[in-house]
Amino acid sequence: MMQSLLYFLLALPLPLLLLFLLQNHKRRASNALPPGPRGLPFIGNLLQLDPSAPHRHLWQLSQTYGPLTSLKLGRARVVVVSTAKMAEQVMKTHDLTFCSRPTTVGLQKLSYNGRDLAFAPYDACFREMKKLSMVHLFSLSRVQSFRPVREHEVAKMIEKISRSSLSLESRPFNLSEAMMSLTSTIICQVAFGKRYEEGGVGGVERSRFQSLLNETQAMFTSFFFSDHFPCMGFVDRLSGLIGRLEKNFEEFDAFYQEVIDEHLDPSRGKQEQEDIMDVLLQIWKGGSSKVQLSLDHIKALLMNIFVGGTDTSAAAVIWSMTYLMKNPKSMGKAQKEVRLAIGKKGFVNEEDIQQLPYLKAVVKETLRLQPSAPLLIPRESTQDCILGGYEIPAKTVIHVNAWAIGRDPVAWGENPEEFKPERFFMGKSIDVKGADFELIPFGAGRRICPAMHMALANVELSLANLLYAFDWQMPIGMTSDDLDMDVLPGLTMHKKTALCLVATEFVK
Repeated sequence: MMQSLLYFLLALPLPLLLLFLLQNHKRRASNALPPGPRGLPFIGNLLQLDPSAPHRHLWQLSQTYGPLTSLKLGRARVVVVSTAKMAEQVMKTHDLTFCSRPTTVGLQKLSYNGRDLAFAPYDACFREMKKLSMVHLFSLSRVQSFRPVREHEVAKMIEKISRSSLSLESRPFNLSEAMMSLTSTIICQVAFGKRYEEGGVGGVERSRFQSLLNETQAMFTSFFFSDHFPCMGFVDRLSGLIGRLEKNFEEFDAFYQEVIDEHLDPSRGKQEQEDIMDVLLQIWKGGSSKVQLSLDHIKALLMNIFVGGTDTSAAAVIWSMTYLMKNPKSMGKAQKEVRLAIGKKGFVNEEDIQQLPYLKAVVKETLRLQPSAPLLIPRESTQDCILGGYEIPAKTVIHVNAWAIGRDPVAWGENPEEFKPERFFMGKSIDVKGADFELIPFGAGRRICPAMHMALANVELSLANLLYAFDWQMPIGMTSDDLDMDVLPGLTMHKKTALCLVATEFVK
C-alpha cells in the first residue's frame, strides 16, 4: 500500500510537466508567427473582424502590427499581407509554396469540388486547366475575337443613355444598373452566345441569371460554422445555410446543363461567332487535354467566368466614374484626351484606346484605390516557410490585402489616398499585369487572373465611350461631396449606393 502511494506521488508531477512542456511549445510556436491581436479561446479573433469592410479593418491592424499580421479564426490560422514587398515574397519568391487554395464549404460545392480554375488546389489538374484557359479561352487572339461583341453592346448602352437623356431631361440615370446589365450581357454572349433582350422571355431569363449570380456571390461570403469549427457543422444545417447552398448549386447546375444541351443539339447549326462553350465542348469531345475534361470541369469554369467577369468590370467602371466626378480636373483631362483623339467619329473603338494614355492611367488609379477584389482570393501554404523572418506553417491561409497595398506610403509616396492619375507618368512605369507588386488588382504569379486582358478591354472601352459621348453632372440639389464611398460586403467591392448621374449628350 505504501509502495503504491509512493509511486502515485512520484508520478503525479508527470502530467503537469507534460502540460507545461506542451503549453511552452505552443507559446514558442505562436511567437514564431507574425504578430497580431490577442484572440479569445476557441474562437480566436472572429468577433474582432468587421465583416462589412474586412479589407479596411485588416489595413488598420497592419498599422499596429506591421506588414504581416497573424490572426486565428476558429481553427484556421491566417496571415494578412499588407505591403508590396511582402506581396512579392508571397507571389513571386515563394509563389510555389503559397499558390494553393483553402478548402471551404461554399467554394467546394460551387466549384464542383475544386474542378474550376480560381478556387482549385494547386495540383496537376489545376495546371492543365490553367494551360487550357490561357491557350484556348483567354489568349490575346481569343479576347480580340470578341471585340465585335464588346463594341456592339457598349454602343447599345450609349444609345440607351442618349434616349434617356433626351426623354427625361435633367433626370438622373442609374449608371450602376446600366453597367451591370452591360457586363452580364457581354459575358453571356462571350460564354455561350446568348443575348437576353429586355422584356418578354429574354427579360425573364436575364432576371433568372442575375438572381442566380447574386445568390452565388452571397454563398461565397456567407459564414459557415463548419469552415472554422468542424465539430459544429450541424449549425449550418439548422440555420438553413446548407439548404440555400444546395439550392443555389442545383439551380445554377441546371442552368449550365441547359446551355450545354443547346450547344450539343445537332440542329443548332454553325454559329458566326464561336463562344467559350463551343471551345470547351470541342476539347471535351476531342479528349486533347492531359486531364480528362468532364462536364463538371466545364460547369466549374463557367462559374468562374460568370462570377469573376460580371461584377468586377462593372464595379471598376462605376468607381472610375465616381472618382472622376469627385475630381473635376481629372474628368476634364480624360474627356479632353478622348474627344481630341476621336474627333467627330462618333464612337471610341478598341483600336482608339491605345491613343488614350490618360484614360488608362485613370483605370489604373481606380484599381489602385478600389480594387474589385480588395483581398484577392485567399491562398494557402503547402509547406512550412520563412516569410519576413517569421515561421509560416503549412495550411496557413494567406490574405493579400491589395486595398492596403494601394495605400502604402512606402510604395506610393505622400498622400497615397489622393486620386491622382498623373502619378503613373512620374518616374517608374507601373502596370497592373502582375510584375509590379504595388498594383496587383488581378493578382500575380501562378494564380494571376487569366481573364485580365478581357476585363481591361471591357473597362477601358466602356469608360472611354461614357466620357466621349456625354457630359456628366450630379442630380439637381446634390454636389460631388454627396457621393459616398461606402462599399457593399462581398468578394467584389461594389459601391453601396448606386451611382445616378445626369447625362447631357456631347455635341460632336
